[in-house]
Amino acid sequence: MKIEIKKFGSLLTSRQLGKEALAAFEPSLRNISENEEELIDFEGTMTFSPSWGDEFLTPLAKRYGERFKLMDSDNSSVIAIIETLEEANNFKFNRVK
Repeated sequence: MKIEIKKFGSLLTSRQLGKEALAAFEPSLRNISENEEELIDFEGTMTFSPSWGDEFLTPLAKRYGERFKLMDSDNSSVIAIIETLEEANNFKFNRVK
């Protein structure tokens, strides 16, 4: 399943909004097969805060493990925030081109 972050907006900020985005997306996750990859697409996202990402991305990464992957982005803001999340949580997100 490809998850397009732009569906939640182009400027994603705050823990509360990250929690709300995940809660709104939960029904879509119920039909995922055990082998299906979860691909996060950042195209069209201008920026998101580390707190938003921690509430949306981190729980999904923990839930789906190796099946959860971030698609490469050329947006320097997105890249910096992903790196911040990796450092803060002491793990690396799986990435795909």
